[in-house]
Amino acid sequence: MKIRTTILTVWLTLILVTISYLFWHNEWKYSLPTPVPAKYRAAEKGDTINLKNKLFAGSHKPSFIHFYNPECPCSKFNIPHVNSLVKKYGAKINFAIVVMNSNEKYTVEEIQDKFNPGIPVLFDKSMADSCGVYSTPQAVILDADHKLYYRGNYNKSRYCTDKNSYYAQMAIDSLLTNNLNPTFTKYALEAYGCALPLCTK
Repeated sequence: MKIRTTILTVWLTLILVTISYLFWHNEWKYSLPTPVPAKYRAAEKGDTINLKNKLFAGSHKPSFIHFYNPECPCSKFNIPHVNSLVKKYGAKINFAIVVMNSNEKYTVEEIQDKFNPGIPVLFDKSMADSCGVYSTPQAVILDADHKLYYRGNYNKSRYCTDKNSYYAQMAIDSLLTNNLNPTFTKYALEAYGCALPLCTK
């Protein structure tokens, strides 16, 4: 009887440890802020962002840059939400996607298939440094003069389903109504997701 009890206890403990690990690996670690890199240099609101690749040169519209990693679970869940923003604001804002992934090679067409065929896709990691981005997914919104207006999260929910925390959309609406001093919570501005440069958590 004692041996059976011991075996059952060990078996239940293994099951509990496995469930706990899976929960950590797939859920809880993504609800924690992404660690700030040691040599991180923040880009502040109002800083002029130098788009060295001449992205949107000559345009007088604001810009929305989506930092995306095809291997990041948070980025994958975020695709429908980004597509909804493109559909809603595409006539008023220039959208672009910057792919952040060090392990796999992707083509422009593969990325556009997930989003929109007309959206420019770049593989320029220096843009993350310029914009102060160190995790994916992250939204960067620049005003018409390429000054940083917003750098942060899309949503408090990993699945972008909480309509009360559509942070990136709120930032777009704020910019389009000429709000020069927007207020965003720490949940909007503190990075969550997959850490750069390897986009792992």
